[in-house]
Amino acid sequence: MARRTLAWQAGAAAILALLFLLQGVAHATSALLGGVAVLLGGIVSARLMVGGGVQPAASVLVRWFIGALAKWVVVGAVLLSGLVVWRLPPLPLLLGLVLGLGVQMYAMTRR
Repeated sequence: MARRTLAWQAGAAAILALLFLLQGVAHATSALLGGVAVLLGGIVSARLMVGGGVQPAASVLVRWFIGALAKWVVVGAVLLSGLVVWRLPPLPLLLGLVLGLGVQMYAMTRR
């Protein structure tokens, strides 16, 4: 399920970047980076949450919390670097983030 979700997110980010390519390369890069931020955060989160095997409930809860926290740290770092370091346009960046999260929620509800 995680691979399918990541594939949906990558596809949606690529389509959004192609649409923003009409406004320029900077806008397309910004939209792609917003989608990739959620994608990378999901990869880090999945590795931390389910990488420990069978464990007691308290350990699983701690791993889940650390995974969720790490996801948002990665997303924030990627978005901040896009805005501050590369000076990308903020609107496509945020639209890529929202689209990535929306696609993630949609893909997780499908079997």
